[in-house]
Amino acid sequence: MKKNVSPSQQIMSPSQQIMSPSQQIMSPGQKIMSPGQKIIIRVIAVSLSTFTAVFIVSSSMVIAGAFTALSATITFLISKSRNNRNSNAMSSAWPEVIDHLTAGLQSGLSIAETMSDLAIRGPEVLRSYFEAFSQAMESHGNFFTAVSDLKIRCGQHGSDQIFEAIIISRTLGGAELLNVLRTVGTFLRQDLALRREIEVKHGWIKNSAHLSAAAPWLLLLLLSTQPATARAFSSVTGAVILGFGLLMTGIAYIWMNYLGKLPELPRVFGET
Repeated sequence: MKKNVSPSQQIMSPSQQIMSPSQQIMSPGQKIMSPGQKIIIRVIAVSLSTFTAVFIVSSSMVIAGAFTALSATITFLISKSRNNRNSNAMSSAWPEVIDHLTAGLQSGLSIAETMSDLAIRGPEVLRSYFEAFSQAMESHGNFFTAVSDLKIRCGQHGSDQIFEAIIISRTLGGAELLNVLRTVGTFLRQDLALRREIEVKHGWIKNSAHLSAAAPWLLLLLLSTQPATARAFSSVTGAVILGFGLLMTGIAYIWMNYLGKLPELPRVFGET
């Protein structure tokens, strides 16, 4: 027999429809791979695909092995660079955080309430950090401990200045927190604008260097379709030449990234 369900029972409340972040991320019995495991799997998949494709084209194990080593290294470096992109995204989000903080304080909210609201209304890349802060405030209610833990987790030059200003203001009862936050926001925006301009100019040089490094290998891939080229590079001398080419390409790539890397701003108030 079917039970009659009222319309009010059929419609779920918003709190029932929305899963918590911990429920969305992991269900019971579900295993989540670590970032390192994902990188290893990605490198293995790309390496196998590259080896198969190049071997079909060139029919040379040596040439296929050289391209496999090259593709594995590039895949690993690209995967590792995603962490840098996430750090850059966090750095770019701190001025928006300051805007949310000043708006919340001007509307009459406390600093703890304003920071907890950032778990919902803040920048997407930082919401998980402020959600942890909100949970810490609900669990033990110690504002200074929650902010200190948040500062350690974020671990950036901009976040240190914001949270240190909040801690000092809360400790000493300063009335100039809004002006301090606005000043910090101005400095952060100017620094971000300057770094973006430098990164754009460096990007043109890096792209040209990448193309210069890839051109000889693309030419080798085209020439390897000829049986004579494949036989030449399958010999001991050819293998030595390919190994030397891989070594020089790697050295040039590392040196180029070293010269083009912008220095990190020191964390004056951060943990060393």
